Amino acid sequence: MPKSSTRPALPCQTDVLISGAGPTGLTLAVSLRQLGVDHVLLDRHDAVRPGSKAAAVQPRTLEYLDRIGVGAGLAEAGRKGRGFCLHDGERALLRASYDGLDTPYPYILLASQQTTEEHLVRRLEVLGGTVYGDHRLLGFTPDFPGVTATVAGPDGVLRAVTARYLVGCDGLHSTVRTAAGVAFPGEAPEQLFALADVRLKAGPEAAAHEDTTFFLSEAGLLLLSPLAQGLHRLVAPVPAGSAAPRAEDVEELLARRGPADGWARAEEVVAASTYRTQERVAERFRSGPVFLAGDAAHTHSPAGGQGMNTGIQDAGNLAWKLHAVLTGAAPDGLLDSYHTERWPVAARLISLTGQFARAATLSDPSSGRLRNALLAAAAATPGVTDRLARSLAQLDIGYSNEPDLGTPRPGTRVPPLDVPPDGLRWTLAVPGSGATQHSDPGKRLGPLTVRHIPEPATTLLVRPDGYLAAAGVPADPYDTAARIGQYLPQPQ
Repeated sequence: MPKSSTRPALPCQTDVLISGAGPTGLTLAVSLRQLGVDHVLLDRHDAVRPGSKAAAVQPRTLEYLDRIGVGAGLAEAGRKGRGFCLHDGERALLRASYDGLDTPYPYILLASQQTTEEHLVRRLEVLGGTVYGDHRLLGFTPDFPGVTATVAGPDGVLRAVTARYLVGCDGLHSTVRTAAGVAFPGEAPEQLFALADVRLKAGPEAAAHEDTTFFLSEAGLLLLSPLAQGLHRLVAPVPAGSAAPRAEDVEELLARRGPADGWARAEEVVAASTYRTQERVAERFRSGPVFLAGDAAHTHSPAGGQGMNTGIQDAGNLAWKLHAVLTGAAPDGLLDSYHTERWPVAARLISLTGQFARAATLSDPSSGRLRNALLAAAAATPGVTDRLARSLAQLDIGYSNEPDLGTPRPGTRVPPLDVPPDGLRWTLAVPGSGATQHSDPGKRLGPLTVRHIPEPATTLLVRPDGYLAAAGVPADPYDTAARIGQYLPQPQ
């Protein structure tokens, strides 16, 4: 979000006010801009902050980013990993491969959060949008039917911005969440973690360790993951009071916890820090005209590279619903489904990542050996690693409460390889006509893009975020478009 002397003055009124221009806020802004929704995006910083922070972009996230014109470019800028591995320093315990996933992005993209944000900012600017950097949201008051927010600008002047909806994408210590009075229950484990982005002096054995790898040794956990530009990300639990790791600290961690063959040596520490994780989820993601997304709504262990991805998908779920309500295509009640769909995803994620983090950081050697034996046994069980890969890739996330009877269920993901998307438009997939998924260019009729596909045997209506709205709808696009309100998700 570079400074710009031509940046327009802060508007005093907007449809959607977004506080926080990290990956979640930027994704929401790009999506709304692509949909033609008036919005204002604020951030207290005046530029994208340097540093890696989140470093893994999952396939499901790339599928959504592709819908908003960011996926392909970001994929070219990162490094493509084939999956996750768990080692005990001497042997591979388990490997979850992404190679066979039903997605255009069958890999984990290893790219810094900074890189992801830079691509989102460029896309926003191409669409004619901007980030109001050096602007801080101080609070808001109800102003039916929306809110009036107080914003401090870079000149120190306080300004009022009236918005129909306010979205807090402002992180763990969210001003929006606090001002809305939404509780943020959970816990903050005592464990301190060291993080370092390093340039390794790798030996000939390095090629065997180019997956994101968790080393589960008796000396403790070590995560080692390749990044772009020849860097590796290292994460490890360290004693309380530890400082940011230096080169000699990285060397010791690698020697005691890392690969048993000793192929990795630290050549340069590019960035280093320490942090503590928290495991919290907001009691509700909507409070009247106010919404929470990303770290403002949920925060958890970074195990498995899920956090930033979940926030980006929060934005994807909310954007098209805001557009539908603001354009009169749906009642305001549609926005309640944002909480009912996304809150369970966050709650389940916090539970799973917390369990993994606690298992990975066991300090008792005998418990650690038992854990490793169980992991090796699980890896030898047919289907386990495939299910794990789908889960880590976030391809198994869905919003259906119906039992899986082998028929299309509303709320489940529609693979883009089966029904190619058309940006953030609804897609009507009509079987037959001899076309293939890749040869049919699609035809735009009203809010729908109509595609003819060979499978499945029934007509599918796909939401703008890539989830199934309904199956067996009329094949006549005009009929389906006229009834689209019937196929919106219902709050529970």
